Amino acid sequence: MSSMPQNPFSAVQEPTTESDFLTPIESIEDHEIDTTLRPKKLTEFIGQRQLKENLRIFIDAASSRGEALDHVLLHGNPGLGKTTLAHIIASEIGANIKITSGPSLTRIGDLAAILTNLQKSDVLFIDEIHRLNKSVEEVLYPAMEDHALDVIVGKGPSARTIRLALEPFTLIGATTRMSLLSSPLRDRFGVTHHLEFYTQDDIERIVKRSATILGVSIDADACATISTRARSTPRIANRLLKRVRDFAQVKHDGRVTVTIANLALDALSIDTLGMETIDRVILTTIVETFQGGPVGLGTLAAALSEDEKTIEEIYEPFLLQCGMINRTPRGRVATKRAIAYLESRNKNLSSSRLSLRT
Repeated sequence: MSSMPQNPFSAVQEPTTESDFLTPIESIEDHEIDTTLRPKKLTEFIGQRQLKENLRIFIDAASSRGEALDHVLLHGNPGLGKTTLAHIIASEIGANIKITSGPSLTRIGDLAAILTNLQKSDVLFIDEIHRLNKSVEEVLYPAMEDHALDVIVGKGPSARTIRLALEPFTLIGATTRMSLLSSPLRDRFGVTHHLEFYTQDDIERIVKRSATILGVSIDADACATISTRARSTPRIANRLLKRVRDFAQVKHDGRVTVTIANLALDALSIDTLGMETIDRVILTTIVETFQGGPVGLGTLAAALSEDEKTIEEIYEPFLLQCGMINRTPRGRVATKRAIAYLESRNKNLSSSRLSLRT
């Protein structure tokens, strides 16, 4: 902005440009979903009723006062709509949105370059905000509270502090790991919302809406079939719809029937509970290799040759939601429901290997 002093960071570190760290955070397919299926307004957003009602009140109140919306923190499992809501908020308040992620902001100058280029009421969306560098995070504190950026120019006795004025802006942070957010950062968000898993009815409505936008002809039974296997997650529901659409075009006349839906999802190894191959491998490993548990996360990850965070953040939430495993102080334990599920899939497993440790 023209009234601001020249950014002093150019004198103390390598020059950076905004495009260096305002990088895409989605895959090509996710970007396609962004441009075609992502709702643009709160009225188009399906599910999360209480969250939408609260956001509507906060947005209208801030707009009536001519102020920037208070900073918003969205937390919940992947695929529930945190990025979508950030875009919707920016659209509702008529502001521009800048998108980046915590791991991309490695230097203080990276964040400073973004902040000094924000206009009044602009939205800055930081995905995976719990992964911010500590020194970068501390720069956010005065920016969020006082709309100011404190920078140190020079070194040693000649060093001096300069305060740059910032335009009022709205920071929207998204995280899947609320517990990893520091208290000073968490407390500076005026609006905090947790995104819940979606109901079956909401997922069906999302599939129907997406099918209409994509121009896919789909039967009601097929829509229900896709919804039951979507793990109560919109992103997964949209992904499955696209794959079923491919099968319908190649194997059928393009119309998605329940037969085509079942054929496609079975080919993808997604069963009627939404369980995928990796989910069954995790359960089988706990039950067969570790006699039902308890087994520590590190040991389980080593046995599966998988990353601990991937198991804990991607696979475990759904297994917990389905009642297939329990987390205990001693480790993960398979439940009786998991035993029954595995028995129903493989009648040849011996009862001795499927018995839980007492």
